[in-house]
Amino acid sequence: MLTALSIHNFAVVKRLNLDWFPGFTALTGETGAGKSILLTALDLGLGGRAAADLVRSGADKAEIVLEFDLEQAPTARQWLVDNDLGDGPDCLIRRSVAAKKRNRAFINDRPVGLEALQNLGQHLVEIHGQHAHLRLRQPSAQRQLLDAHAGNDSLLTELTGLYRDWRATREHLMRLRQDVGDRSLREEFLRFQIQELEAAAIEELDFDALIEEHTRLSNLDKILASAQSQLHLLYEDDASVSDRIDQAARELESLLELAPEFQETAELVRSAQIQLEEAGHLLRQRLEDLESDPDRLMRLEEQLTGLHDLARKHRLAPEALPERLAEMRTELDGLTHQEIRIAESEQRLESLEAAYREQASRLSTRRRDCAEGLAARITELIRELGMPHGKFAIDLQTETASDPRPEGLDRVEFRVATNPGMPPKPLAKVASGGELSRLSLAIQVACSEARSVPTLIFDEVDTGIGGGVAEIVGRRLRELGGNRQVLCVTHLPQVAAQAHHHYLVSKAQPEPEADSDHVGVETRVHPLDSDSRQQEIARMLGGLTITDQTLAHAEEMLQWTR
Repeated sequence: MLTALSIHNFAVVKRLNLDWFPGFTALTGETGAGKSILLTALDLGLGGRAAADLVRSGADKAEIVLEFDLEQAPTARQWLVDNDLGDGPDCLIRRSVAAKKRNRAFINDRPVGLEALQNLGQHLVEIHGQHAHLRLRQPSAQRQLLDAHAGNDSLLTELTGLYRDWRATREHLMRLRQDVGDRSLREEFLRFQIQELEAAAIEELDFDALIEEHTRLSNLDKILASAQSQLHLLYEDDASVSDRIDQAARELESLLELAPEFQETAELVRSAQIQLEEAGHLLRQRLEDLESDPDRLMRLEEQLTGLHDLARKHRLAPEALPERLAEMRTELDGLTHQEIRIAESEQRLESLEAAYREQASRLSTRRRDCAEGLAARITELIRELGMPHGKFAIDLQTETASDPRPEGLDRVEFRVATNPGMPPKPLAKVASGGELSRLSLAIQVACSEARSVPTLIFDEVDTGIGGGVAEIVGRRLRELGGNRQVLCVTHLPQVAAQAHHHYLVSKAQPEPEADSDHVGVETRVHPLDSDSRQQEIARMLGGLTITDQTLAHAEEMLQWTR
């Protein structure tokens, strides 16, 4: 149950703090006073769409705070527990809408997204708008009302999930079948490319080693000339480095008897000579191994040219050719097993459709079981609402041969007969504007009676109703308020007089604040006591001029509920 609503800088509301109570509460006031803005704020707090123009002129942001008592909302309480958002008897929702910055939402002071607000809101509040009778003409709205009354939410969720899986599988299967036509050409092309790469020995390719060998053979003359020159310098010249180091070593060794401290130096020079001899030996060996091989060089050049051509053909670097070969083999394997995948997808599609139709059948049974009782209750209500010969029926046709749909296989149509002896016909074709309003109210009341949502809100749903029918509407709303909270925006004194509580909504133009030159109208809401309530009912009865007779009539109407 809604226990408090706080609004700050929202549209024409500057600051408003309201306490709410169990039972039936009427909201009345002049046209344009801002009655519906309270419901707009409530809808926003429960995850409705936000827009920057909802922020009051001159303010940075608007803020809506809702407080709920969860004693009569076990599903809402369980939802909070399941989502780690609290487990207490109360719930606090806060939402801010900024003119320029990001909007924010909180449940029990924990930040949440709009989807969370919407999911929680459906367990707390049910809003019936003033244009509900217009939507009532739509088959989808009729089906949704029947499902809501039957409590088909979980069945519909499962059915929708099966439908989505079925649709995705069917689309995948269609793509597989479409690919079959191009498969043979693609297979032939892939086999040719794979054979081409295999012929080039791509799998054994060591591109860096090929480049290294090609570089050596291409520069063999330069390598031989340079190595031979160094061999002469180190050993074969008359004054070779080896001879001079040997001479230096002997000279140092001859000094050792006179100057033993040269021992280490002599050893190092002799060691250098030994290493130089080893280097010379290795250099001669390498020179003997180096041979000019024009044929090998030509083959290498042809191989590298072929690799670069293949790389350009596949639009990648030569060293990436082995990876490309593996990719093509994988794709070819996939094409080869396409028929297997098609068969698997066909089997999955068949299985999903069977599961879907089984679930859809259960949903149809639930709808049929509920439709008769709901139609009887609505018939009873519309007869009370000034249609004494009215008869309401719900026609449900199951299209078993139809493809799966997210809402099931049923076509739901509300039918009504307004005159005696006439069979029920489609509601949209039979009911007049006034009759449609009464039908809408009867349907909403009937559906709400079976719902567990603790707070029901009716926004001018009594449009087009008057006289004794309006009194009956008020009684029905009062009866609903006997076991749950009902809020109703109304222009009918017969309805407002039946309320347990009465709020007056009005507009005022306050004095500008000291630190601001902004002046604008404000919506204000006042709870009415017995005297002020009599005045408001009289205003609703008699307009601008309130006479003693009008006041007496208002008092008489209020006496009906005392």
